[in-house]
Amino acid sequence: MKTHIQTQWDQCLQIISDNLQNEEAYKQFFEPIEVLSYRDNKLELGVPSSFVYERLESEYLDLLRKTLLRVFGTIVELNYRIAVTQDTNINVSSVKAEIAEPEFDTHLNKNCTFATYFEGKSNELAFSAAVTVSQHPGHNAFNPFFIFGASGVGKTHLAQAIGLKILELLPEKRVLYITSHIFQVQYIDAVRRNLVNDFINFYQSIDVLIVDDIQEFAGKGKIATQNTFFHIFNYLHQSGKQLIMTCDRPPVELEDLVPRLLTRFKWGFIGEIERPDYELRREILKGKCNKEGLKIEPDVIDFIAHNATDNVRDLEGIINSLLAHSIAFNRPIDKDLVSRVMRMIVKIEQKAITCENIIQIVQSTFGIDSKTFNSKTRKREVVFARQAAMHLCKKHTSQSVSRIGNLVGGRDHATVLHALKSVDELLNSDEDFKGKYMEAEKLLQE
Repeated sequence: MKTHIQTQWDQCLQIISDNLQNEEAYKQFFEPIEVLSYRDNKLELGVPSSFVYERLESEYLDLLRKTLLRVFGTIVELNYRIAVTQDTNINVSSVKAEIAEPEFDTHLNKNCTFATYFEGKSNELAFSAAVTVSQHPGHNAFNPFFIFGASGVGKTHLAQAIGLKILELLPEKRVLYITSHIFQVQYIDAVRRNLVNDFINFYQSIDVLIVDDIQEFAGKGKIATQNTFFHIFNYLHQSGKQLIMTCDRPPVELEDLVPRLLTRFKWGFIGEIERPDYELRREILKGKCNKEGLKIEPDVIDFIAHNATDNVRDLEGIINSLLAHSIAFNRPIDKDLVSRVMRMIVKIEQKAITCENIIQIVQSTFGIDSKTFNSKTRKREVVFARQAAMHLCKKHTSQSVSRIGNLVGGRDHATVLHALKSVDELLNSDEDFKGKYMEAEKLLQE
């Protein structure tokens, strides 16, 4: 004989079945539920797995609550008992474990926030779009959000920053970060264990799906993985869920990818994150130093920023190595230590010396601004600066005398020849001039 609570639950199931209009979903998520108890307006349900619990909470909670209110005539507090899985064969133990709120692992790195992300010209468009996505996930013009760029430029950081911000603003959202490689491993395992439907159902329960290194899906031997991801992508997009992807190249350059999936990637925002420019590299270095408590002179920061040009990871690696070397050898961080450390991480190329570089360095060393330097003034200190620039150009470049004269304020051939002779004499007779000339030449060769 059925208990009163069981009769009420059967009424709930009938209403749910009539409203769900999806027989398979009803069989999978509602038929296996057991009514365990009901007291003080608290209904305890037994569910076969965390997966079923998660789908009930993420997809059918509103329907469930409305149905319970209709049948019980009052707001009912739901509690669950979830069967514990004992081994990899998914044999459900008879031992029950009461779980009020099973923890969902987002796989997000808590340090990859917007606050720790440095914005510059190389990433400003992607950053701006990312902020918009984080504020209105799934309901914006940037779905899917697809960013691409070389390794180490900050794609993963930005993608995870979106996820963390969404959780901050909307903590009830199910946000998941996954690499393409792990997705493929999970899919292959699901095929082997005949659990593909469970695999797909899990991913279709996600509110914000972040897939890193999407280029790893490409390949003629990965068609099944691509097709499965296509169905997940379609379901999430049509359900107003947010998709975020990173890649090392734009969609148009992805080869061996099924056309219908490639088309989906082009639906929303496609943005490139370029290699950081000098200004951004310097800001990243200063921020890293502040975080690590390192005191590095500005000229040393500039030296690193000028020579470590590839990506953000190199900059972070250099600072970490400098910190370790400084502590290990108990010595300050100077250019000598920086040069030694950097040669282990990046390739420092000898920069080509140009007349333009020489003129800029001479102007700075002699304290003459560009307008005055190129003017017709015959003031001694200005003439000396121009002559030093001409002499250094002749010494360190292959430019002709006429070309040098043209670059140094439009002087003629004779003026340059006179300057060369004058500088040779000044280096032997004027210590102040010699000091400035030698300083400019030193800076030129760094």
